[in-house]
Amino acid sequence: MSIDLKDWLNSINMTKENLIDEDPDLVGKYPPFIVNKCLSGQTDSLMFANEMNKYPQLDNKLQYDFYLNSLRKRKRFSPWLRKDKVENIAAIREYYGFSTEKAEQALNILTTEQINFIHGKLEKGGTQRCSSTKRE
Repeated sequence: MSIDLKDWLNSINMTKENLIDEDPDLVGKYPPFIVNKCLSGQTDSLMFANEMNKYPQLDNKLQYDFYLNSLRKRKRFSPWLRKDKVENIAAIREYYGFSTEKAEQALNILTTEQINFIHGKLEKGGTQRCSSTKRE
């Protein structure tokens, strides 16, 4: 039986069906780190994810059961940041000296040309050897 991340999250958040009780072979396929990361994006599940981060040595079934029985039934969705967006935020933070939150707000306002300009200004080149010519 193939099970995806969305199946684990739907089980924890919406259906409350215990997938591991239905098929005990799924214990090893439960991805605790990714589930913690997904659940940490919501305010109502953040503290639960923090607790699980404190105890990474716990068995996968224990971590899954904790979420399954602790969180209320609710749709939870937090989008993943794309790599280029993260790079742009880092560049804005460095260029303007902003916090991450301010940089995210600025990213919504800046145009692509302005972001490219910032990247150009922050580009750090290596040492380039110029050919020296002797003047006599």
